[in-house]
Formats: sequence, C-alpha cells, structure tokens
Amino acid sequence: MIRSKLLEFAKSLGADSVDVNEHMVVRRYLKADLEDVIEIFRNTVHKVNIKDYTQEQVDAWAPNSINREDWNKILSEHHTFVALKDSIIIGFGDIDNTGYLDRLYVHHDYQRQGVATQLCAKLESMIDYDTKIITHASITAKPFFEKRGYSVVTEQFVERSGVFLKNYIMELKRPRSATERQ
Repeated sequence: MIRSKLLEFAKSLGADSVDVNEHMVVRRYLKADLEDVIEIFRNTVHKVNIKDYTQEQVDAWAPNSINREDWNKILSEHHTFVALKDSIIIGFGDIDNTGYLDRLYVHHDYQRQGVATQLCAKLESMIDYDTKIITHASITAKPFFEKRGYSVVTEQFVERSGVFLKNYIMELKRPRSATERQ
C-alpha cells in the first residue's frame, strides 16, 4: 500500500525511473530539484565534511556562489538521481557515461541511514558491467566507497579557489566474465 502510493507520487513528479522502498523514493533529477540539490551539497560539505577539512577548505569546496546554470547542465547530462523521504530531497548523486561518479551527497540529518548506499547502487547500475567506475572520494567518503569494494588508485590534492584539498581517486572494478563474478 505505502509502496504503491510512493510510486504513484514519484511518477506524478515526472519521474521516469523510480526505485521505492518503504522509507524512500529514488528518482531521476529534474530541473526543479536544483535549489534543493545545491543546498544539500553546501550543507553536507559544511556540516559533515568539516570533520575532515578546515573551514577554509570547505568554504572553497562549497562556496556561497555556485553557478546554477553550469550545475543544472551537468546534472541534466549525467545520470543523476535524487533520494526523497516524505517528498523532501535528502540526497543526490550523479555519474557520467564513462563511469565517472562525480557527486554523492546526503543531507546531514540522514547520514548512515542507507541513502548513499541506495543512490550509489542506482548510479552504478546505469553503467555497463564491464566499465570501471571511478570517483574522487573525499577523506570523509573514502570509508563508504571502500565498503562498496572501491580501491584507492592514488591520493591527490585538488585546487578550489586557490585552496588545496586532499581526496582519493578510487575505482570499482567489476568482474567481466561469469567465472570472475563467482
């Protein structure tokens, strides 16, 4: 009953790809989601990632001024999904056709509740099984991706507005043959 109502609600929002469980709906990103997505990004970096980065670093990573046109263009071009609970966006993520998982952010009040796991599984499912998935994981996100089977390729420092932040290039190699999958 609840599942069918959630599915009906998600489809009424124009969602063409919907996953529903009893707690949350995962659907494709819509342009109308942009402000909520940006707010989740900024708040997650400033409230969650602050434990691993300095104030200067999080300010450079998630500044007050974000080019909304650029963000919407990229999110619309990628496979982008949002997670909703009680019709409120609580997380989002995107991956491109090459297997680059660009963003995965969950509202600070919904951390450690399976939101990132569901979003990540949906994103990974959009890519051919033979394609290696790459992400640039923050210090904060590294343990999450390791639990999903990603391995560190290299540690790197990226520059944002003249400030350097450490992150990790990580990859998920999925077995190509049925024998390798066993």
